Amino acid sequence: MWVVATAGHVDHGKSTLVRALTGMEPDRWAEERRRGMTIDLGFAWTTLPSGGTVAFVDVPGHERFVPNMLAGVGPVPAALVVVAADEGWMPQSAEHLAALDALGVSYGLLAVTRADLADPGPALARARAEIAASSLGEVEAVAVSGATGAGLPELRAALDRLGARLPDPVPDAPVRLWVDRSFTIRGSGTVVTGTLGGGRVRVGDQLELAAAGEPVRVRGLHALNSARDEVGAVSRVAVNLRGVPRDRVARGDALLTPGRFHRTDLVDVRLAGDPAADLPASLTLHVGSAAVPARVRPLGPDTVRLRLARPLPLLIGDRAALRDPGRRHVAGGVTVLDVDPPPLRRRGAAAARAEVLAGLDGRPDLAGELRRRRLVRAGALTRMGVPVTVTPVVGDWLADPGHWRDLGVRLAAEVARYARAHPLEAGVPVDVLRRRLDLPERALVEALVRPPLRVRAGRVSAAPVDALPEPVARAVERVRAEYGDRPFLAPEAHHLADLGLGPREIGAAVRAGALLRLADNVVLLPGALDDAVRVLARLPQPFTLSAARQALATTRRVAVPLLELLDRRGATRRLPDDAREVVAPPG
Repeated sequence: MWVVATAGHVDHGKSTLVRALTGMEPDRWAEERRRGMTIDLGFAWTTLPSGGTVAFVDVPGHERFVPNMLAGVGPVPAALVVVAADEGWMPQSAEHLAALDALGVSYGLLAVTRADLADPGPALARARAEIAASSLGEVEAVAVSGATGAGLPELRAALDRLGARLPDPVPDAPVRLWVDRSFTIRGSGTVVTGTLGGGRVRVGDQLELAAAGEPVRVRGLHALNSARDEVGAVSRVAVNLRGVPRDRVARGDALLTPGRFHRTDLVDVRLAGDPAADLPASLTLHVGSAAVPARVRPLGPDTVRLRLARPLPLLIGDRAALRDPGRRHVAGGVTVLDVDPPPLRRRGAAAARAEVLAGLDGRPDLAGELRRRRLVRAGALTRMGVPVTVTPVVGDWLADPGHWRDLGVRLAAEVARYARAHPLEAGVPVDVLRRRLDLPERALVEALVRPPLRVRAGRVSAAPVDALPEPVARAVERVRAEYGDRPFLAPEAHHLADLGLGPREIGAAVRAGALLRLADNVVLLPGALDDAVRVLARLPQPFTLSAARQALATTRRVAVPLLELLDRRGATRRLPDDAREVVAPPG
């Protein structure tokens, strides 16, 4: 199947032509048939000589219903421009063509209707010239009469040729089905319709409502009035949603593949049409079937920032139209350049941003996005429409290679600076580095660490684990010289201070393994534990605290915490009568 939208001035025979081609009534409402004009979108389809099926989205031609026309054309890849031979090119012909051009529709046909009432030549020549200057370019043209049937075989053949030229849809693309109708069927619940431009929808799929961000389940599918288990692009499709109230979904909403789209209310775009400086402060953005008011901030000659009245699921490269509803004027088409742009807070930020945007063309560019964003999650880029083909630096974080190298250099410099300012600490806390490097997660800091740097106990250091500042190392050596032959005697706090070992210096020595802390201000040399077990193992088992103190030639101040530490390490066992026994050999 392929899908074609009609376009053209009111009462130029668009619905008559669709009716003649398909044998179906595209005007759904009694009011439309009574007034003889299309008010809302109509749908019909037919089988062509090739066996292919073409579905028509029949749009209204009256100027009051241009928003409805844009809702029908937005998701459709091709257009059938209709001009009446007896009236020729008219104002809504021009506005509809401007809308097609703004949306970037590049495939189409020209049908000159009512060829039985007037010579189609002049109308055909003028229309082809107007269309050639738009995104449609040179199009095949057919003169027809819906009343007599003249030219219909030629138009069917031309539609076949048009279908053969349309690009193949991407079967594994994420689903973004813009909703153009929403209604309720008794016994089935809420049904929405739209044009599926890419991907596949299956019964049982879980999708996401764009407006609410809530999950929905596909209960049933219909295409061309037949129930389907699966529908692929490009197709007109009706989706029956399970458990969704009718008032929760309306035209302009979208059904999405979960996790694949970035809902945004702020976008930077390139404008093709009116100069950016001439745009009014408020316009309406038409994309898919949505029409959303937007505040306009010009950035460069052809780039603007749009603040949308509500978030939309947009991707880099999306095409949309800006329209001034007050003047009933299509201001131009836009190409989405950035769906997650940076804030503009400083003086000159808008001009700098315009320079950046001048180098963007709306095509997803992984290297460029990494260069501009420096650090970004892979999922965030995927939701912007940027394929991710590089390996994350850690977790799902992607980094610009140059920025990542700079961060590594800065990290080494910060570690060295912290070591000079805090010589007694065992390195820089990871969180301190995270803040100084302005990184969002600790894991990024740890991923930056390269030899000779190392991470230990939540700190990053360039020194070996057992390294000590020179003054502390000298003080520890004085303790070793003074107490080496009395390993179970602990220096008093005042003597430690005289040696140059205050609380911070002791902490550094303990972390380096140069001293063993038993309790506050009670420290021994590091081999004391194994030596104590050897001494205690020679005592009659079990032994008392008093016997241990005497055997170790130490004080109660040392013996009590020493034995408790041996208990915790499993070298000794405390018995119910407070005696102990050695249960493990030294070491």
